[in-house]
Amino acid sequence: MSDLPHWLQKLLPILLLLVAVAVVVRRLPKVELGHSEAFKKRRLANWIPLGLAYAFLYFGRYNLSAIASELDKAGLLAKSVFNEIDGVGQWVYGIAFLINGPLTDRFGGRATMIAATAGSALMNAGMAIVFARSSAGELDGEALKSALMLLNAINMYFQSFGAVSIVKVNAPWFHVRERGVLGGLFGILISLGLYFSYDWSLEIYRKLGASMAFWIPAGVIGACLVMALVLVRDTPGHAGFPDFNTGDASSGQVGRLSFGEVARRMFSQRVIWIIVGIEFCSGFLRQAVMKQGRLYLGAIEGRESFFYANWGMLMCVAGILGGVFAGFISDHVFSSRRGPVSSVLYAGMLLGAVAAYFLLGEPSLGWSVVFMSLCVIGVHGMLSGTASADFGGSKNAGLVTGIIDGFVYLGGGAQAFLYGAKLPKGDAAADAANWSIWPGAMLPVVIIGLALCATIWNARPKSAGGH
Repeated sequence: MSDLPHWLQKLLPILLLLVAVAVVVRRLPKVELGHSEAFKKRRLANWIPLGLAYAFLYFGRYNLSAIASELDKAGLLAKSVFNEIDGVGQWVYGIAFLINGPLTDRFGGRATMIAATAGSALMNAGMAIVFARSSAGELDGEALKSALMLLNAINMYFQSFGAVSIVKVNAPWFHVRERGVLGGLFGILISLGLYFSYDWSLEIYRKLGASMAFWIPAGVIGACLVMALVLVRDTPGHAGFPDFNTGDASSGQVGRLSFGEVARRMFSQRVIWIIVGIEFCSGFLRQAVMKQGRLYLGAIEGRESFFYANWGMLMCVAGILGGVFAGFISDHVFSSRRGPVSSVLYAGMLLGAVAAYFLLGEPSLGWSVVFMSLCVIGVHGMLSGTASADFGGSKNAGLVTGIIDGFVYLGGGAQAFLYGAKLPKGDAAADAANWSIWPGAMLPVVIIGLALCATIWNARPKSAGGH
């Protein structure tokens, strides 16, 4: 093991886990819907490049977060400034659904995934140039902040097409009864993206400098753009296979509805309001765990500690396990209902948040945070990746997913501004006792989310045709 390259040592646990997951998934009882083998192969060829594009978008979204502690230590970008930049970006992402959801329904997920990858690659290239100029002494701290604020906000606008696009494309290819496992795969993609973002970005920064932590993701995302152009198709019909009734909320719907009609139908459903509330809480918790948790570890345990140095790998393993667990129990235990899965995972988050509060300053705190990540990524995959298509329907998946995922990032923005103002700064950050606001603020959010999950325990989508 010690003879292996450093990067392969870090990647090996993830590869072994993915192999184990693949073996387990192949042995699970199959949901048989009469798809031909040729259809399944073409669906896989559609799904893999689309999924890789979504995963690597994370590489160009969380790279700034991955090196935030390093930039703070180097005196380039304070934690409070990072949280300000991040908060604006999160809210741009959250609000962008008003534009991007209808655009995705209008032009299709393939076109908008192409826009997402092209726009994000360009913005990452722009941030690479900004850091290069800063290193050369051509930009002062205020100019660096302004440039990153603008480029990150535009990047987050293009990034917001990602989840909307992948759900929009997959909705016509998968029946409701197949989407629980699909939601688990959505969680796995998020997890792989986090691994590349946190561990690879940190490694690139330390070996090649800040600029390359943005040039390399720009190049990788550009390659995903080419794959999407060549392989991805919006519907089975566009790939030469017959379209079929997916059994979701738009089954029986004729034509495409207007923005106003989709919004009216959506928000006339009590379950949508509840999912929106849950996902606001999920967004707050997800970013509080991943971003503020990383800042805590860098400040308290040091940048060479196990958890800090392997944050991406740990988040990835936790997310894969959470996604697979959520997908399995949704389709095979709870008959494709998403509410019970979310309730179980939110209960886990509550346990993790309580443990984190009492373990401040203890080395074992990292494990409670990893467990919380497992739970919150599982919830996000179930609701943003699956329930949005179930309750919105394949014809309206863009707008519905955009609204639900938008609230995830509004929650993420809320935590960024809160923690940016309240977390300890300077020498005070080295004392774990000063970080009690971090798990303390998560506790009421977890309790609200758990209570909301319990109210949709038996929720199922109703088709537009009334059956």
